[in-house]
Amino acid sequence: MSSVPIGADDWVRSERPSSDAKVVARQRLAGVLLRTLFIISLLVVIVRVSMPQTESVWTAYATTGDLIRVTLGFFASLWIAAQLFALPRDDDSHRVWLYLGLAAVPFALICMIGTW
Repeated sequence: MSSVPIGADDWVRSERPSSDAKVVARQRLAGVLLRTLFIISLLVVIVRVSMPQTESVWTAYATTGDLIRVTLGFFASLWIAAQLFALPRDDDSHRVWLYLGLAAVPFALICMIGTW
């Protein structure tokens, strides 16, 4: 005996519904540009925040907090920089980055200016 309610087969989707609307070239370009601006501004914020509190980068090993901050910032910057070159592959992700970028890019730019 199964614990699945009657009519549950209607709830299960065997395939993801495909969107009939294709993303036009302008939307694709805008999505890629907004994604790039967001990732670059995020990279700048990470680099700025991860800088040591001492005079230079070479004295970061003097305190443990600065060393940890620089190390985590370095690896986070590498990961974000790698994401910069991994472009979205499908039309839906370009559309998501277009809508998300319209909200996220101004916020990221405000954060970038605020940390500077």
